Amino acid sequence: MGFLDEVIKQVAGGSQSQPDQGLLGQGLAAMFSSDQTPPFANMVGQLFGQSSNVQRAGLMNQLLAAVGPQLLSQAAGGALGRILPAGANQITPEQAGQLSEQDAQAIAAEAHAAQPNVLEMVSGFYAQHPELVQTLGSAALAFAMSKLASSRAG
Repeated sequence: MGFLDEVIKQVAGGSQSQPDQGLLGQGLAAMFSSDQTPPFANMVGQLFGQSSNVQRAGLMNQLLAAVGPQLLSQAAGGALGRILPAGANQITPEQAGQLSEQDAQAIAAEAHAAQPNVLEMVSGFYAQHPELVQTLGSAALAFAMSKLASSRAG
């Protein structure tokens, strides 16, 4: 079995071993930044929609840490600002559950515009949750896996 097949198997949960999070993060970063896949914010919104409230809070807290609540509180029509108490810089799973996939997409777009390295942070976060990566669809997943294979071969 080739490296690409093994990584896909691991990401899909078919193997007992865990995929290398660093390599998976690199593949995800390449996928998120590629013009051959949907826009970064769209994919983040899709992943957010498939996430548990704990994972949703983890993602939002990554974005809040990178950009700050002042900037993000106005994104998505102020959705985050409505649920985040004044002065707070972290969101709870219960609060994250109040956000929609579209809210997450708008928040991710705003965060990425303000701080382009958010892409790497989000990639690292989702590398810790490979079960969600497979929800992006076969084309995006194949792109990420091909980047993993080429980095492994190089």
